Amino acid sequence: MSLGLSRYQYTKGLHDLGNGGYAWLQPDGGWGWSNAGLIVDRGESLLVDTLFDVPLTREMLAAMKKAEPKAAATIGTVVNTHHNGDHCNGNECCAGAEIIAHKLAAEAMTHEPPQLLAGFLDMAPQLGDLGRFITKCFGAFDFKGVTQTLPTTTFETEITRQVGDKTVKIMHVGPAHTPGDALVYVPADKVVFTGDILFIEGHPIMWEGPVANWIEACERIIAMDVETVVPGHGPITDKKGVRAVRDYLAYTRDEARKRYDAGLSAFEATQDIDMSDYDSWGDGERIVVNVTTLYKEFSGENTPNDAATLFGQMAAIAKAKGRL
Repeated sequence: MSLGLSRYQYTKGLHDLGNGGYAWLQPDGGWGWSNAGLIVDRGESLLVDTLFDVPLTREMLAAMKKAEPKAAATIGTVVNTHHNGDHCNGNECCAGAEIIAHKLAAEAMTHEPPQLLAGFLDMAPQLGDLGRFITKCFGAFDFKGVTQTLPTTTFETEITRQVGDKTVKIMHVGPAHTPGDALVYVPADKVVFTGDILFIEGHPIMWEGPVANWIEACERIIAMDVETVVPGHGPITDKKGVRAVRDYLAYTRDEARKRYDAGLSAFEATQDIDMSDYDSWGDGERIVVNVTTLYKEFSGENTPNDAATLFGQMAAIAKAKGRL
C-alpha cells in the first residue's frame, strides 16, 4: 500500500500545497535525496531546509522564484530541521537570510563539515565494498563546492516566526534521528514539515535515539491538526505515513530487544530480524544503524557510533541483498 497522498505525484520538483505552501521533492528519497519546503504569505517567505549541494539548491530556489516571483526572490528565513548535510549544505545560497536551527543541530554541523564526506569519496576507490557503497550513496553530490554556512539563530525548545499573517512553529523533538531534530508546523495551512523524523517508504536511520523520543515525535504529529505531512525523504503523506514510521520503530525496538536479551551481537540481530514487511521500503541496510543504536540504549552505553564500522556493515548487507 502506498503511503503517499494520491493528490501529489512523487516527482522531482516543486509541488503546490495550496495557500502559499510548497514542497520540493527529490525522488527516490534515498541517501541524500531530501525534500524541502517553502512557506509564503503577503510577500514574505520561509524556506524549510536547503539541499545536499549548491547546484541542487540553486535549481530549487530558481523554481521557487518562478512560482513566487516576489516572495521567493529573497528568502527571509531558513530553518534547518537538523544538521545532516542534505538539509543544510545549500545554506550559502540564501545570502542574508536568518538561518534557524536547534542549538544541538548547529553544534553538530561544526563537527560534520561537507569536507568530511568529500574526503571519504576521495578515499573510496581504495576502500573495496565500503568505498563502492559510499560512492553509491554520495557520489552524485558536489561536496567540494560547498562553503559551510552555519545557523545565525538557535533555540532550545520552540521558536515561532511570522511569515506574513502565518505563524510558523519550529519545535525541537530530538534527540531522535539526530540530536537537534525539529518540526516546522504551519497551523493555518494544516501542514507540517518533519525533516528526518519521517522517511516515507524508506527505512529511517536512527543515528542518535533514544527510540522513545522518535516514537513520541510521531505521536506529536498524529495529535496535530494537520492534513498534509511533508517528510524529510519520500512522498508527501498524511497521518497514515506517520503511523507507519512509528510502527516500524516500535517493531524494530521490540525485535532488537529480544535478540539483545538472547545474547546476540548487534550485527547478528541485524541479520536475524525479519524485516520482510518492509521489503518495499528503500535502503534496508539502515537496519544496521538502528539496531546498533538500540543496543547502546539497552546497555546504557553512551559512546558515539563508529560511522566507518557501521558503513562497512551496511555495505556488507547491501552486497548480500544484491544492492551493491
